Amino acid sequence: MRVTLRGEGEFLERIGERVRRARAQRGMTRKILARDSGVSERHLAELEAGRGNVSIMLLRQVAAALSVSVASLVADGPDPEPALQLAEAFLKRLRPEQVAEAQDVLLRHFGELDRAERNGRIALIGLRGAGKSTLGKLLAQQRGVPFIELDKKIEAISGLALEGIFELYGQSGFRRFERQALEAVLEADPRFVLAASGSIVSEPETFGRLLSACRTVWLRATPSDHMDRVIAQGDMRPMADNREAMADLEAILANREAMYARADAAIQTSGSEVTTTLAELGRLLQTETA
Repeated sequence: MRVTLRGEGEFLERIGERVRRARAQRGMTRKILARDSGVSERHLAELEAGRGNVSIMLLRQVAAALSVSVASLVADGPDPEPALQLAEAFLKRLRPEQVAEAQDVLLRHFGELDRAERNGRIALIGLRGAGKSTLGKLLAQQRGVPFIELDKKIEAISGLALEGIFELYGQSGFRRFERQALEAVLEADPRFVLAASGSIVSEPETFGRLLSACRTVWLRATPSDHMDRVIAQGDMRPMADNREAMADLEAILANREAMYARADAAIQTSGSEVTTTLAELGRLLQTETA
């Protein structure tokens, strides 16, 4: 599906305004920027006026000369507040473990739910085939709370099957419905067990909302177990090219691990019976919420 974007002129004007503002903040004339970037003054004038559909490579040269990121010049929406820009600059200087610690501090001090409310909402995350539905249903029964599959909530809100959402709206459309579904779940139920979409970590804003509102547990499994469980569910698509499918699955898991690891806890579901894993999950949650 081809994504149709609107407001091309407005987008170009926003880029031009950001280049002009960054140049002014640094006290650079257009002549100096042309010299430092290797982009002609005429081209820069067109760019700043919102008429220059500049190539990404030339925009990269301009950004480097201004000591800003290309992303900051082409970002959709309004510019972040100065305080947020300073906070982002500060966080970028920290080591990865310090960034994780800073996130924990922010969640503790500015989380939207208090500890008791958050502990009443359990969210299971992980790739498809990790055991979210199987363990989630059993855990919900034990706790006497509803069990919710976010994918089914997305289908209910959109009126379409997941395949239809992707066909009609693409990835961006699915992400919008996913956020709407999560907000609807949080508003409707004070206590639940939720099986989150496997790809929820791909949208940091939505995943951050989940982390702040729910006690999250990452269900881990080996790539081969993920594959075997999906096939056991009746989905034979992974068998179309097993070697390539397994390589893709391993790459997806590797790329998402750092985000999955932001969960409050993790539990291995490979190599154990469901009853054993369920008991371990129950003990883990008791420890985490004590």
